[in-house]
Amino acid sequence: MFDDKISDSKLAGHSRSCVLRHIIRWTLHLQAVCEQDDTAMSGRDIRAFITNHRADDLEKLTLRLKDGLGSSKYKPVQYEQLQAMLEAKRIASQHIEDKVRKTQQAAKESRESCLLCQHRPVWAREHQRLARAEEKAELDLQRFLEHRGRQDDGDGEPDGGVIAEMLGEDLLLQADRDSFRLATVEPVWQLKEDLQYRLDRIHVTAPHHSEWEQILQQVHFVREQQEAVEDKLHAEFLALEQDLASLGTEEVLSKGPDAAADLQEVPKEILTSECPDPELSASLIRAFGALSQKYRERLQSVDQRLEGLDRHCGWPPEDHLRFQLTVGQYSPELRNHRHLYMDMLQRLYPHMCRQELNEHQRRWDWYRFALAQKRAVVEGWRRDRAELLLRALQTLEEARLQHRQQRALQDDRRLQQHVCSQLRAELQQWRAYQEEVAQLEAAIAERRREEEEERLRRQQEQESAKRTRQKEQVKQFYAELSRRREVVQRRDEERLRVLRSAMEEQARRDRERVQFRGELLEQRREDKEAQALQKLKEEEEREERLQALRNQVAVVADPDPERMMGDTRASKRRQQLADEEFVLQRPLYYLNTYTDTQVAVVADPDPERMMGDTKASKRRQQLADEEFVLQRPLYYLNTYTDTQIVSDPRVRIEQALRQAGLHSTPYAKELLSTVQPPRPPRRDTQSIAFKS
Repeated sequence: MFDDKISDSKLAGHSRSCVLRHIIRWTLHLQAVCEQDDTAMSGRDIRAFITNHRADDLEKLTLRLKDGLGSSKYKPVQYEQLQAMLEAKRIASQHIEDKVRKTQQAAKESRESCLLCQHRPVWAREHQRLARAEEKAELDLQRFLEHRGRQDDGDGEPDGGVIAEMLGEDLLLQADRDSFRLATVEPVWQLKEDLQYRLDRIHVTAPHHSEWEQILQQVHFVREQQEAVEDKLHAEFLALEQDLASLGTEEVLSKGPDAAADLQEVPKEILTSECPDPELSASLIRAFGALSQKYRERLQSVDQRLEGLDRHCGWPPEDHLRFQLTVGQYSPELRNHRHLYMDMLQRLYPHMCRQELNEHQRRWDWYRFALAQKRAVVEGWRRDRAELLLRALQTLEEARLQHRQQRALQDDRRLQQHVCSQLRAELQQWRAYQEEVAQLEAAIAERRREEEEERLRRQQEQESAKRTRQKEQVKQFYAELSRRREVVQRRDEERLRVLRSAMEEQARRDRERVQFRGELLEQRREDKEAQALQKLKEEEEREERLQALRNQVAVVADPDPERMMGDTRASKRRQQLADEEFVLQRPLYYLNTYTDTQVAVVADPDPERMMGDTKASKRRQQLADEEFVLQRPLYYLNTYTDTQIVSDPRVRIEQALRQAGLHSTPYAKELLSTVQPPRPPRRDTQSIAFKS
């Protein structure tokens, strides 16, 4: 755009100042555009980048550009760098858009695959059911034809030719299928194998382009042939369906329940039977007429509900049949079956919205309910008609018997009239009963219709309130969870309080026991000290007696402390030998200290004092005894040896579980709780402090 503007200005003959003015104007314009793009990408406000300029500034800038770019304030614009930045921003935004699109596509594909995984078991079950039904139908038809053929051969009936013709047609159809497979299916498989062989040869030899063109022509030719065959088969299929529809079998089958309602009102048995009482015959005819009229009115009411509805509920037959079969595939016991078959219907009918499908389903449910009610009315009419016919025949038989008795016994005429009146009363009572039954059945049918309408309305309300119930259930669940946590916390606090009180009580008892044990040990220590003093006193007395005896037999000689404290000759000899033998063990230097003579104290010899303990040693011994008393336990423990511990099966099982890494599992806890010790514990060693 910059070059185009310059070329346009040159072609127009503008002056150099005009060209520079255009350059400055487009430079400012490009700077504003770049700043706007950066603002849009970074999320900043664009108003902060709006600048104001005046005409004199533009003139000054023009003069500067004329004189040369000598100012450090204005720098040339790097268009290539700006273009690269814009391109990088565009590529980054495009990459982000592609990632978002891929994420949406992946979510859609995941949802689609989840629905397809739910559809596949239904399709598999339906395929198996249809295959079994097809095999059963073909087997039943074959058995029927064979059975009828054997019966016709034995009986010689005229239908034998029809059965034989049907069997012949079956054989012809089988031959046609085989020839069709050989003419259409086998060439396709051969072409597939040929193409597979040629594809395998690609890695070995490179084929020519002309050969590939011939192969593609052959494939297109086979495809056109297959399409022509499929079109021909579809046309034959439609023609066959039209022929079957023209026979009217489906309409006859669909009008089966109505055919029973078109029968005569009064049975021939009543009209042709001999009745001696014309009034009784007329009452029976009126009863049949009333019964037929009652059920005719009910059928008319049902037909009025069916007005505007046909067998296909306003849809084409093929679409309605597909709709019916699709809904029938998903049983009500299947989880989320309505969502599944509605998804399948939307796939089959993409041009229809969900509301139209729901409306068609409601019409179809209403049509089926009306047909079921119509069949129930016809069945009730048949049942009441058969019951009325049986009662009427019984009544006629009784009337004929009474008439024969009346003609045989003229005297019993009054009795006969009484019997007839009773019969008429019973008939009237029965009619009243039938009318009451009819009213009750009508009321039941009306209630059923209302229940069906209420069910449809509740279903719609349930669908609309499903999310609300789920949210309420979630709230209730969290409320129940918090309540349980509070109950558990209160229970734990109560248990902790009980345990603390029990532990405090146990600690108090332990302190009392420790105090008692300390007092008992102190008393024992005092007793032992008294015994020791007594024994020491006895020893002193004994030593005094012995010393007296020693004094009596002592040797009278002068005291020689030096000889007494010095070495003997034998010890000196041994010391000399040791010095000669262990020369290397002699010290590096000798200590010049005092001799025993120099440090000897002139005092009377006191062997008892010399061999006895000093005051410091006695004090240390006393402190050691006191410390030993403080560190001595209250009582001594008799525990187990390592052999006894290892022989316990619980220890061995726990070690095996720990080596296997299963010591912290519920299985290990349950197993260790069931293992018994080698010997049962004593009852007096079981603690009840922590038992509630």
